[in-house]
Amino acid sequence: MTFKVLISDPLFEQGVKLFEQKGYVVKKAWDLPKSELSAIIGEYEALVVRSATKVTAELIAKGKNLKVIGRAGDGLDNIDVEQAQKQGIAVVSTPHTSSVSVAELAIGHLLALARNIVAGTVTLREGKWLKEELMGTEVNGKTLGILGCGNIGREMKKLARALGMNVLTVDVCVTEEFVPLDVMLPQADFLSIHVPLTPHTRNLLSTKEFAKMKDGVVLINCSRGGIVNEDALYNALIKGKVKAAALDVFENEPPKDNKLLALGNVIATPHVGAQTFEAQSRTSEQIAKKVIEALEE
Repeated sequence: MTFKVLISDPLFEQGVKLFEQKGYVVKKAWDLPKSELSAIIGEYEALVVRSATKVTAELIAKGKNLKVIGRAGDGLDNIDVEQAQKQGIAVVSTPHTSSVSVAELAIGHLLALARNIVAGTVTLREGKWLKEELMGTEVNGKTLGILGCGNIGREMKKLARALGMNVLTVDVCVTEEFVPLDVMLPQADFLSIHVPLTPHTRNLLSTKEFAKMKDGVVLINCSRGGIVNEDALYNALIKGKVKAAALDVFENEPPKDNKLLALGNVIATPHVGAQTFEAQSRTSEQIAKKVIEALEE
């Protein structure tokens, strides 16, 4: 049988070629407005997305022929998995392919905040020489709290220890030591978040949790927007409870008029944690193989 695959977000060519080598009809629809997907999804047996496409219950209901939805990346928060299950549609993802890339970005943000790299660049471009004002801090010997010890959290732990940091992980991992969140928060000089967005983790860090943190803590979020309550983070930043924050993710993406981006002690990137050639190559190949397996089982 010749299956039809709809790819609604950019996918590296390695994955596209795997579909084509199987003789599948592939529609590269990432330039198509998302609002138009519902009009064509009924023609396809497979839908492949990354994070930009929101696979809602309404969209899935239109997919009368869908057999599988593939998420090229980690996390399924942009897919209504419950609706897919109701329709007997398999949902597959690639949870391990970008772990190194995301952890490296988080470490990059951590070092950038510790040494004021962004502020140094911006002020130099403004003709200023703020050598004394941009006093930094060493990360060696400091304590890093890692919220989540899955694949990305474990990579983060490895890199942080290589920098001489003490690491406390929060999660129920049978293969690693872990501590409760309330124990980690008062000890962490730096806090990096690596958990999926679920009903349980939404607003996991809010006003109550910030109050328990050490004064001057530095926060890095390269996981998902919504895990950190943005209003609570803003208040903690302007009061100095949180010294600085680095954000790769936002509750609404792309962010519009987000007050966090107006703060001088916030640096940010546009959800690029998995945006490396290596991660995207691995991801495209793995999601294609998983979708093919689901279609042909």
